Amino acid sequence: MQINSVNEPIIAVRQSQYPTDRHAEFLLVGRSNVGKSSFINTLIERKNFARTSSKPGKTQTLNFYLINNMFYLVDVPGYGYATVSHDRQKKFGLMIEEYLKNRDNLKHVFLLIDYRHKPTEDDCLMYEFLKYYNLDITIVATKYDKISKNNREKQNKLIRETLKCNEEEIITFSTITKKGRSEILSIIEKKIG
Repeated sequence: MQINSVNEPIIAVRQSQYPTDRHAEFLLVGRSNVGKSSFINTLIERKNFARTSSKPGKTQTLNFYLINNMFYLVDVPGYGYATVSHDRQKKFGLMIEEYLKNRDNLKHVFLLIDYRHKPTEDDCLMYEFLKYYNLDITIVATKYDKISKNNREKQNKLIRETLKCNEEEIITFSTITKKGRSEILSIIEKKIG
């Protein structure tokens, strides 16, 4: 898939602000600082389109990025960041839940986890939460290039066992080498085709 156009995101905090054009949507969820903005920029081949920040917890809205006038990448607030107040985290949770319950043009969810670490309790809860809604999920293990070749098999096993998922559900991803990009775009293409 060739990325020809990317529109500035439609920003929403409630259902009435979601796009109404019925294009297929692909949800991106993950911990704060897992690299969702870098993931978006790598997929769309634009350097700083989705703004990255060294300060986690920057995304506080649902951001709908229209790609090729065909589908949206939907970026939501990251979870598990300590300096975001409990009330605010709860609000983010409700915002995401409202989206999941009311979006029948949601085609797939990409759950981003940090390949360097064991999936957190929050990652496991999010995975279970998405499965509860019977959603199609791909686990995207970001920062793949940060783990040495010798340790990758051990890391793959740790992720599978912690999340209790199959190997086919996981794509390893690197913004440096672009590893995983074509697999992600292939999933998107199949779902909108």
